[in-house]
Amino acid sequence: MGGFFGVVSKRECVNDLFYGTDYHSHLGTRRAGMAVFGDRGFRKIIHDISNAQFRSKFEEELDEFHGRAGIGVISDFEDQPLLVASHHGTYAIVTVSFIGNANEILRELFAARRGHFSSTTGLGINPTELISAIIDTEPTLLDGLMRIQEVVKGSCSLLLLTDDGSVIAMRDRYGRTPVILARDCDGGYAVAMESTAFANLGYTPVRDLGPGEIVRISANGEQILSLPRPEMRFCTFFWIYFGFPSSKYEGVNVEEMRYLNGAALARRSPVDADIVTGVPDSGVAHALGFSHQTGIPYKRPFVKYTPTWPRSFMPPDQSRRQLIANKKLIAIPDFIQGKRIVCLDDSIVRGTQLRDQAHRLYDNGASEVHMRVACPPLLFGCKFLNFSRSSSENELIARRTAQEIDGPNANMDDFVDPKSDKHQQMVERIRARLGLTSLKYQRLDDMLEALGVPENRVCTYCWKGRDPACECCSGCNKKA
Repeated sequence: MGGFFGVVSKRECVNDLFYGTDYHSHLGTRRAGMAVFGDRGFRKIIHDISNAQFRSKFEEELDEFHGRAGIGVISDFEDQPLLVASHHGTYAIVTVSFIGNANEILRELFAARRGHFSSTTGLGINPTELISAIIDTEPTLLDGLMRIQEVVKGSCSLLLLTDDGSVIAMRDRYGRTPVILARDCDGGYAVAMESTAFANLGYTPVRDLGPGEIVRISANGEQILSLPRPEMRFCTFFWIYFGFPSSKYEGVNVEEMRYLNGAALARRSPVDADIVTGVPDSGVAHALGFSHQTGIPYKRPFVKYTPTWPRSFMPPDQSRRQLIANKKLIAIPDFIQGKRIVCLDDSIVRGTQLRDQAHRLYDNGASEVHMRVACPPLLFGCKFLNFSRSSSENELIARRTAQEIDGPNANMDDFVDPKSDKHQQMVERIRARLGLTSLKYQRLDDMLEALGVPENRVCTYCWKGRDPACECCSGCNKKA
């Protein structure tokens, strides 16, 4: 994933930029950077944060930054921001993007004898540099941004810091990721992916940018460069998992949605138990909703050691992910011995971490371990965001299990319906493989009711394998 923050202020913006970017650290993985524009022109800095917190890497260099406009980013693998000199002038750029057709775009650029690329990652061309190359094929910045929305299959939201001290913000064409605009009492503006970034910096959210909307913020105020498009497919996983609890998207608070979702799961799939717990962090609010609905007390048989261990979905290597997951959770045997425990988690991706956690509960004396999952089984790999660093959608435990039942060419549609026999067989096999007393997944209709956003405004591709706005392959549109 990743996240960004931009600011245009009537005063020095560096502190706001520093802390606003830091408030996106839960979304990122290995890189972070900031760029400012001031009387001395542009200045940027990029650091590796894979083994350190954002603040510890950047705070000693803040005195070297001066300006009233800036952008910052927490990134996956690519170095950002990039500083680009082109016929548009000089600008800094950050993106949160997934370019599913990157190779196709590269071939077209090279065939037209346009562009060369110097910034690469272990996965190939730096996607932010590819985005800037697309922009620079067009006569104006706005034309370039509109071109991105037409050619990129996947998603792209971005910030540009221009050489006149403005910040241009663009939300992905289908609004798959959030971009939120805010103001402070002095007339300054900020833009972020997480509304959490605003409150402690003195900014008040104004509105969510619409799908594909492009806005310029400057000392003169806000200027809409391109109106929102009508169709939105916001990633539902921001509420289920990615988002910070205090953030709000499309008017819906993350924590409240998770609470209502857990309560709905309790009504649909109750269980006799002694305690309810949530797999930290994103499973906690789902578990609190389950607990309050059932009256089963909430307790923490595991606590997370937060000072040094990162989120375990980040590393691409499975053994590294498993090491982090095992080391960061510490058991409290007093809350486990002889207890029937209901665990709430946001999702089951590969299943390895959950299996190990269940075994640890049994090893500490749990008599029963029941799992309730806050979303339906993940049967389809995401085509639109860097949801995880899985090398193949066949790493998804639900998909692998479906293929065990019906063979490598199994029709996944047969396993989507929670009332179907195939779905029930799949869930039972997963339960047995993970060593759980019982396993129930949230139903899609219950999850969407807890969310309160119409289904045609959110993306549910990873559960259904269908998305009317999908341009990555004809199959999605045919099934829709």
